[in-house]
Amino acid sequence: MKKIILLAGVILSLGSCQIEETQSDFNAIQYVDPQIGSVHGRWFFYTPAALPFGMAKLAPHTTAYESIGSWLPGGYDARHNSIEGFGHFHEFQIGGVVVMPTTGELKTVPGTLEDPDAGYRSRFDKKDEHSSPGYYNVLLEDYNIKAELTATKRVGFHRYTFPESDSARLIFDIGHKQGESSDVIEAYASLENEDEVVGYVETYPEYAKFCDPGNYVKMYFVAKLSKTPDEVGTFVDSDIQVGQSQTKATRNGLYLTFSTRQDEVVEMQVGLSYTSIDNAWLNLETEATGLTFDEVREDAAREWNSMLGRIQVEDENVENKTKFYTGLYHALLGRGIASDVNGQYKLNGEGIGQIPLDQQGQPLYKHINTDGFWGGFWNLSQLWALVYPEYLAQYVQSNIDFYKETGWLHDGEAAGVYTNGVQTNFQGLLIASAYNCGIRDFDVETGYQAALKNEIEYKGRTLGNGKYDLHYFVRNGYVPYKDTTISNGWVFNFGASHTLEYAFSSYAVAQMARQLGKEDDHQKLMTQAGYWQNIFDPETKFIRPKLPNGEFLKSFDPMKGWDGFQEGNAWQFTWFVPHDVGGLMDQTGKDLFNERLEKTLTESRRSLFGGGREIDSFSGVEKLYNHGNQPCLHQSWLFNYSGKPWLTQKWTRIIRGEFYGTEPLHGYGFGQDEDQGQLGAWYVMAALGLFDVQGHASATPTFQFGSPQFDKVTIDFTGDSERKLVIKTLNNGPDNYYTQQLRFNGKPLEECWIDRGELMKGGTLSFTMDSVPNQEWGLKTPPPSMSMAKHW
Repeated sequence: MKKIILLAGVILSLGSCQIEETQSDFNAIQYVDPQIGSVHGRWFFYTPAALPFGMAKLAPHTTAYESIGSWLPGGYDARHNSIEGFGHFHEFQIGGVVVMPTTGELKTVPGTLEDPDAGYRSRFDKKDEHSSPGYYNVLLEDYNIKAELTATKRVGFHRYTFPESDSARLIFDIGHKQGESSDVIEAYASLENEDEVVGYVETYPEYAKFCDPGNYVKMYFVAKLSKTPDEVGTFVDSDIQVGQSQTKATRNGLYLTFSTRQDEVVEMQVGLSYTSIDNAWLNLETEATGLTFDEVREDAAREWNSMLGRIQVEDENVENKTKFYTGLYHALLGRGIASDVNGQYKLNGEGIGQIPLDQQGQPLYKHINTDGFWGGFWNLSQLWALVYPEYLAQYVQSNIDFYKETGWLHDGEAAGVYTNGVQTNFQGLLIASAYNCGIRDFDVETGYQAALKNEIEYKGRTLGNGKYDLHYFVRNGYVPYKDTTISNGWVFNFGASHTLEYAFSSYAVAQMARQLGKEDDHQKLMTQAGYWQNIFDPETKFIRPKLPNGEFLKSFDPMKGWDGFQEGNAWQFTWFVPHDVGGLMDQTGKDLFNERLEKTLTESRRSLFGGGREIDSFSGVEKLYNHGNQPCLHQSWLFNYSGKPWLTQKWTRIIRGEFYGTEPLHGYGFGQDEDQGQLGAWYVMAALGLFDVQGHASATPTFQFGSPQFDKVTIDFTGDSERKLVIKTLNNGPDNYYTQQLRFNGKPLEECWIDRGELMKGGTLSFTMDSVPNQEWGLKTPPPSMSMAKHW
């Protein structure tokens, strides 16, 4: 029998009081506010009761029940004032296992935001709600129940303080769509041994329907209760079966009824797994045995402090530190582990995979669930490589394992199921960039084979492994302007942007090929890296879609969104040649390049660098610039290449001050797409004054310099307690955007960039700032690009 020991002595929580300093002298979590950007936020975005990269991501739901199951924002929205339950699984295309405590009349549907009384939903007041990294609590007003949540990596902890009641309940809603889960195929739950609930939920995500038809996501759970229920029952929607202790159906659930004294606490620990009920028990036993709720909460705070504290900011500006650490928090939250404590994980096909074990029987690494990596090279991977390289290595190895099983890299995986959301599949670039950074704690040879195949092989491609139109690129040198309609009716016509993206990723893998001595591969890939020139229109000086017959699209409006360009337009995507900015400048002309770039940022400031105050993930698609979406995130850094680095300093500082906020609505633009922490990670890198337009795709990656935000930052490099990077900003101030001089370990730097390898040796980087630009600094040599041409 699987048992978890729950200690009888329960210490009531301090509620919304601030957690005290942990063992570390540096308290980073005091600057994290999970409410920032929580209006119109993504499904996995607001999950406060979780650990960094955790599987158990507990969160309140205000609008998850029976959602359409796509990628659209949902789950929790700070504008709402009633809660429909607390969910355990929150990943891209994954959601389920929702619990709601109630009292009084039994209701088995949640009701609506407009009519909470129609179901078990409860109102709450914002003053009675608190969220911090690893912990959440709220007072459910309709029932006078205090709900608290925390978590280990794979176990969710609940603590409910009930009023006096002979009808206190826990409702397990398992059979309805939740967030991004989409259709429930089957849901099972059973009360066992009087105080244990076990079960699973099987779903068919929307993206799996065209990426991996017939393949389902399965979530297993086991819940151990601190109190034995007086009554059990099951339901399908509003059809209640009193006394039934087992349910297997859809739209179904199970409820438990208790008698409680005033302020009686009922606790629950819920082990989770994607492989089996047995492994859910194992996860629960391994991570939760003997621990109280408060101990787990304190451990969660310690772990978040440890991870966030790898970057220690010293500055008096609390608002900017809040933006910084909340952004860093998001970068560690969006993609969670999918393997169990014994190293088992769900394969794409039938069966369970096994991660190799070390001599102590522990898994050598963890398997990772993930959305695609579209644009992640301008935020997440740069940040992970700099501060969390061990996680980047695990992320890469997880995809290599997927390749070993299926023969392809994925660009989105939900518990073994292909869920490719964007189709460009930048996982080859990611493998190459990790290798280029010296992060090689993965199967390099197999990783290279996978990356190479991802860039050149078009036979056998599906919507699951992405790059469905790669055959046009490889054979003809560009992807044509042509509609592609998929099984669910979506129409793709992204030939121009795909051409640019495939050229960029070809360049990255070419750099890895050369380092491995694969010269023939290198030459082929470098040829492909230059294919972006095939769709550059010398007449308009824009990237312009080409028809299948090789002619440019005649009716061409560079501001028109979605027309040959995914989630953008020609004005935005013409800048998308990150591996060859010098070549793009040659084609455009340096004067026009700068004129357009300055116009882009100056005019875009009027719309807050995106969609203004319109609450929509795509509100900036037809603008000159859209900071709320990934394709534009390198553009403010391009002045470093064009002879005006002071404008990179200016605009990256202004974007941080105006696009980013500290409110639920104005956090990342106004309700724009903080996609798995990517916008938060961009803020972190920009606030450090470091960024690589090439996304570390070069064999010798560089960092280009911007305008650092803080008086002093200390970065601890993993695995070397003596090696640190200190970034000092002298004469710092809110209007002092501009670098006057820069020194590294006392030596003057005359270029606006540095080899990443040199920076990673550690030392002190000292910026001297002023409110007036120094137009002589940083002009010695432009940052490297594929064409390696000098431009001044």
